[in-house]
Amino acid sequence: MSATRSNTLAGSADSGRTRKGVRPGQPEPGRRRPDGVTITRTLLWLACLALVVVPLGTVLALAAGGNHLALLLEGDVLEAGVNSLVSAVLSAAGAVVVGSALAILFDRTDLPGRRVFRLLALSPLLVPPFVGAIAWIGIAGPTSPVNLWWRDEFGGPLWIIYGGDGVVFLLIVHSYPIAMLVVSAALRRIPTDLEHAARIGGASALRALVNITLPLLRPALLSSFTLIAVSNLADFGIPSIIGLPERFVTLSTLVYRYIQSGTVDRPLEVVATIGAVLLVVALAALVLDLVASRRRWELDSSTSTPQRLPLGRGRVVVAVLTWTFVLTITVLPLLALLSQSLLPAPGVPLTLENLTLDNITRAVTARGTVTGATTSIMLATLAGLICGVLGLGIGTLVTRTKARDNRALHALAILPQAIPGLVIAVAWLVIAPRIGLFNTPWLILCAYITSFVALVVQAVAAPLSATPLTAEEAARASGATRLRALVDISCRMAIPAAVSGTVLVALTAVRELTLSVLLLSPGAQTLGVAIFNLQQAGSYNTASALSLIITIVGLAGLGFAARSPR
Repeated sequence: MSATRSNTLAGSADSGRTRKGVRPGQPEPGRRRPDGVTITRTLLWLACLALVVVPLGTVLALAAGGNHLALLLEGDVLEAGVNSLVSAVLSAAGAVVVGSALAILFDRTDLPGRRVFRLLALSPLLVPPFVGAIAWIGIAGPTSPVNLWWRDEFGGPLWIIYGGDGVVFLLIVHSYPIAMLVVSAALRRIPTDLEHAARIGGASALRALVNITLPLLRPALLSSFTLIAVSNLADFGIPSIIGLPERFVTLSTLVYRYIQSGTVDRPLEVVATIGAVLLVVALAALVLDLVASRRRWELDSSTSTPQRLPLGRGRVVVAVLTWTFVLTITVLPLLALLSQSLLPAPGVPLTLENLTLDNITRAVTARGTVTGATTSIMLATLAGLICGVLGLGIGTLVTRTKARDNRALHALAILPQAIPGLVIAVAWLVIAPRIGLFNTPWLILCAYITSFVALVVQAVAAPLSATPLTAEEAARASGATRLRALVDISCRMAIPAAVSGTVLVALTAVRELTLSVLLLSPGAQTLGVAIFNLQQAGSYNTASALSLIITIVGLAGLGFAARSPR
């Protein structure tokens, strides 16, 4: 009797545990099927592998198998490599000095008009470098008004921008806003209590800035130097327009010559070797920056208002010098671009009788412009939409879920941002024949997605990482699945940032040159390539007119992108 009762109780307990642990029709815990989040994560991993790992791995494999390393130490390649390295290092150092000085002036001194200064000083970041190069030709080119007047007065030009010094100068002009942004962000994180303590101890404001603030800025200075040097190492627009007339050849212009002319045997293997070297250099710089970042220290933030450095009697002088510098490198190139667009030919005096709209009309109606605009708009729109979807998914998963591979997925998605565009172009150029995309515009689209998806990932991850998970937890408690909670709450919160990132990708792609000119195929001319071809063909004023139009449209679009998150 007792045994029967025990068996009955045991059976009841087992059935109770069965009802409690697993619902009817559900799989056992050990055999749980993948849910929507797991499937989405797998698809995003496959996309990152296809867009990042496969192209870059193919470049490394082809470079290793080609055995062309000895070519890097011979002739044109060695000269171009030295030129690229020197121009990248010098421009990065100059950009860090200029950007840091401006950041300190705007954030730590009582300089008048700081807000207007900041907006103007950031404007070179919004202008494509090759457009800036064309604009500066109107200021310091051989037929510029300044050089013509100086030649008449003193028998020779003041300074001709063509050559290596002009390349370094323009790289600094278009890179210092990056250093300025990085240093400004670091300045805001430095607690002002340390400066106040130094001031109480008898130090002057300048000494507190030099002995306290500047040493704490070293990590930011190193990061901005690394980022700018890697970016400038393979820039194509400025060296091609400013350097080539004086035979200042860099790796990017050399690769372009190899691809277009086929002056070497097995050009893909040679180009892949150059791309692999640049990739190794970029990754080494990234690793050094990560190692340095681990040695940084975190300081508690302070709510006290920073005490600005009084400029005293030199306030007016510093303001005038800053105004002169900022206006010279921001407004003057745009005015030069406008004047070139309204004149019939280079060197023609700027008078009312000589002004004409023929260049603008020719730039808008030219066949190459129409073809380039159509292709650029199509590729930029597709790149923006695809990057928007991928960036929204990756940014949401890595910030709103708990998984061991979140960091790896995020790092892989943003890795191309630290890789020169030349390497990405070479990677897709090598892989194109194997996947049937050679000589098609879709090859440029793939390169755009690889290069710009990080923009959307960072735009989405930044606001989501600072938002609590309480809303998703409430949705899960109400019975929503993990995927439903992410879609209905996290994705909806991130849509404004994703739209902003999508617009930014489209605007960046429509003005891009390095990827397009290296991956150019018949019938796939872009706006950047159209301007480059006009410049190379000697139609300088028409190129200036088209550059001016693209700059105005781009600045208006970037203004919309900045307002869209609201």
